[in-house]
Amino acid sequence: MMAHIDHAVTTGTFSLDGETFDVDNNVWVVGDDLECVVIDAPHNVETILDLVGARKVTAILATHAHDDHIRVAPELSKATGAPVFLHPADLVVWRLTHPDVEPDGELQDKQIIEVGGTALEVLHTPGHAPGAVCFYSSDLGVVFSGDTLFHGGPGATGRSYSDFPTILSSIAARLLSLPPETLVHTGHGESTTIGAESPQLDEWRSRGH
Repeated sequence: MMAHIDHAVTTGTFSLDGETFDVDNNVWVVGDDLECVVIDAPHNVETILDLVGARKVTAILATHAHDDHIRVAPELSKATGAPVFLHPADLVVWRLTHPDVEPDGELQDKQIIEVGGTALEVLHTPGHAPGAVCFYSSDLGVVFSGDTLFHGGPGATGRSYSDFPTILSSIAARLLSLPPETLVHTGHGESTTIGAESPQLDEWRSRGH
């Protein structure tokens, strides 16, 4: 069976630094007809479970620990029996939302996660958050960028635990080096490609923060 990607959008809020905003989040599920991983667990467990269906969830992978990406991760873990994985540099952010629950495991740069006949490589891309990661599948020709790279530019860096020069360095070194035809499935909004975003790097640098 070939691995494939399923997608849903969930609606909720994002809160940090004393402010709250309404947001729509993408949820991505990667796997075959028997098993899968869930990338991010934002607002609604039922929507994610509908996307998973009867498959075994082998892992819940967090691109980073802002509350709109991990709010229902512990609940989803209980519902599916799947462990939650997060880069350890984002534990400080995780604990803002879940002070009494720890992730089950760590994500590390260049780690390989195998599921449903494909492999996801963990790319540590700090900047939007210290432990932000992306997941790259060369087989599927896709990178799941979380909030590191969007259609039209880098993720926001105006809040705690973020840094604009760092996110630009992460994008340049870890993402724009991928094949230009690579699809970029983002944490919010529409998808793009590496080739569409690469020419804008100099503009982003000149824009500053």
